[in-house]
Amino acid sequence: MKQAKAVKHATALSALAGLIGLIGLIGLSALPAIAQAQSSPGYFPAPGQWQHKTPEELGFDAAKLRAAIEFVQAHDSGWDFAKDQQRVFGIPLGPVPAHRAATNGVIVRHGYIVAQFGDTKANDPVYSIAKSFLSTVCSLAVARGLIRDVNDPVAQYIHDGGYDSAHNAKITWKNHLQQESEWEGVLWGKNSDFVGHEQYGEGEHTPRPIQDPGTYYEYNDVRVNRLSLSLLRLFGQPLPDVLRTNIMDPIGATHEWRWIAYPNATVDIGGRQIGSVPGGTRWGGGLWINSEDLARFGLLILNHGRWQGRQLVSEQWLAQATMPSAHGPDYGYLWWLNTKQKEWPSAPASSFAAVGNGSNIVWMDPEHDLVIVYRWYDHQAMDGLTQRVLAAIAR
Repeated sequence: MKQAKAVKHATALSALAGLIGLIGLIGLSALPAIAQAQSSPGYFPAPGQWQHKTPEELGFDAAKLRAAIEFVQAHDSGWDFAKDQQRVFGIPLGPVPAHRAATNGVIVRHGYIVAQFGDTKANDPVYSIAKSFLSTVCSLAVARGLIRDVNDPVAQYIHDGGYDSAHNAKITWKNHLQQESEWEGVLWGKNSDFVGHEQYGEGEHTPRPIQDPGTYYEYNDVRVNRLSLSLLRLFGQPLPDVLRTNIMDPIGATHEWRWIAYPNATVDIGGRQIGSVPGGTRWGGGLWINSEDLARFGLLILNHGRWQGRQLVSEQWLAQATMPSAHGPDYGYLWWLNTKQKEWPSAPASSFAAVGNGSNIVWMDPEHDLVIVYRWYDHQAMDGLTQRVLAAIAR
């Protein structure tokens, strides 16, 4: 009798364990991208150095990986600052360089560099990759308690006139982060409606009715720049300084990167004239940085915001930041997602990225513990790169 009861009890426990395992598998598939990241690789590069390992040591087929690099080097971007900047984006407000580097990048697995190509030390603009850096700065405001809840209206914190209207008063921090704010106004000489070819170039919008905040997605740099200004007022210090002290110096980035404000984008903060940095280089300025520093940033984010045992970015924040928004494309808190596998069909649904014009990308694949920085490439080549790199992984 006792033996029969013991068998029955063991069978019940086995069934329960199986059920828990099934629930776990179902839950895992529903988790945001960053929540599925593998555990820390145990290696993080020291400042000024980064260990390389052979493809074989990191589980790659060397010939297939070499073919992937040859593929990307054959797909350089056609972007030309002099010919394309004003035509595509309209009248600039800040500087752009005269030249750019050729296609270049870094591939990192388990924390180690497995491949590099091109000039990875060139500090070029990364355009809207800056938006994901801005999202990270916002996470620091939440961590410090400067923002109590991203669902709070920004008007509860910022009193500079930008949120005084009945419409703008409803905008939350989350609305800004998901590009669903519908903020109305003019900032640094650019109207949020994006109407007019001279001011907005090929990126101009057709007039449309404004929607309630939180109900409509529109990729809009004026509104992102308004978020940046609001964060500047919260911190009371330049956002590049906040980023440098809390993120870039701790991860061992160089001191050569710059986050450049438009000359007319200055505000008085406690008697100091401080530039409010843009979330891209649509109208010049923006984040100018090299591929190796971008790869360090990508490695930090891939590892749940941890670096050498320090939690630099909230793990909870990153889980929320890589959840798709309700009304937009596959988009989180200023991060591009792949949950529907439309952005990169050959890549895992858990992959996500910071993406900028040119094309420029910091792509993270939690499933394979990969970071790929790819700069100045033909936009269509990114999926080809992921397809080839993933095919090169032997284990």
